[in-house]
Amino acid sequence: MPDRSQPARVARFAWITLCYNVAVILWGAYVRATGSGAGCGSHWPLCNGEIVPRAPRLETLIELSHRLTSGLALIAVVVLLFATWRTCAPGHPARRAAGWSMFFMLSEAAVGAGLVLFQLVADNASAARAMFGATHLLNTFLLLASLALTAYWLSGGSEIVVAGRHKLAWGLAGLAAGILLVAITGSVAALGDTLYPSKSLAEGLGADMSASSHILIRLRIIHPMLAFLVGGALMAAAPRLPVPESAETGRELRYDLIGFVALQLAAGFANLLLLAPVVMQLIHLLLADVVWITFVLVAASTLAAPDAESVAVGSAPSASTADGAS
Repeated sequence: MPDRSQPARVARFAWITLCYNVAVILWGAYVRATGSGAGCGSHWPLCNGEIVPRAPRLETLIELSHRLTSGLALIAVVVLLFATWRTCAPGHPARRAAGWSMFFMLSEAAVGAGLVLFQLVADNASAARAMFGATHLLNTFLLLASLALTAYWLSGGSEIVVAGRHKLAWGLAGLAAGILLVAITGSVAALGDTLYPSKSLAEGLGADMSASSHILIRLRIIHPMLAFLVGGALMAAAPRLPVPESAETGRELRYDLIGFVALQLAAGFANLLLLAPVVMQLIHLLLADVVWITFVLVAASTLAAPDAESVAVGSAPSASTADGAS
């Protein structure tokens, strides 16, 4: 029988776990931006063949700290999974979201290990590294979405109902795909900025257009163009999303989403003008995470059962909600 005595505590822990994972993601970006990915050599999970490296270099300390914080993130998701399953009844959507969080956390670790074991770090400029990096970021965003939905449903968010609203669901799926595509192209652009830094804006723009430039450089231009297209679509669509009256937080988040997208576009422009310094890269990624999480919460609220009561943590969804009745 589920433990109903601490649902609020579990929900709070879910939000904390989400925020902590964002911090770990930013630290991982710092590892890439500073070229510290090879700090532990090609060893995983050991660091240069040792559990605790002796006389470590700065790069080793940076990489090792990322592995330790990532390990704590894995433990937090494991705890969240068991706490959610213990607190919520069978059929509760938070159970499924927590299960997906665990899946994407494990795949996140696997992709990260692959980057190290195949030596797709430091100065490696191969297509394989770009593909692994894009896969890593895509998995990261799916992990954040799963954690956000876990916290949302643990906090009383209503079950998603698609029946009778397929056009709306496909529209939201299209926006989600756009955001993910922007993120993937952003990972490629960030890798190009890291491996082939420009000394001036003019030099960088010239390299983007040069047929002799490395493919990572020539692909950079796709990211800002796609970002403005998808960002504009998000800002136009957000206030028009039919969030049910019962999902008050989701209705408010629509306007927060517009603000976050505007900030993200401004940060991207500043990142370009300033030639992608590490601090701006981290701010840009942070805002990308915030935009994505906010969109996921708005989408979940938009597809919530119309005028339905929130799903109780200690019970399964009602038959009317599960059947998609309004």
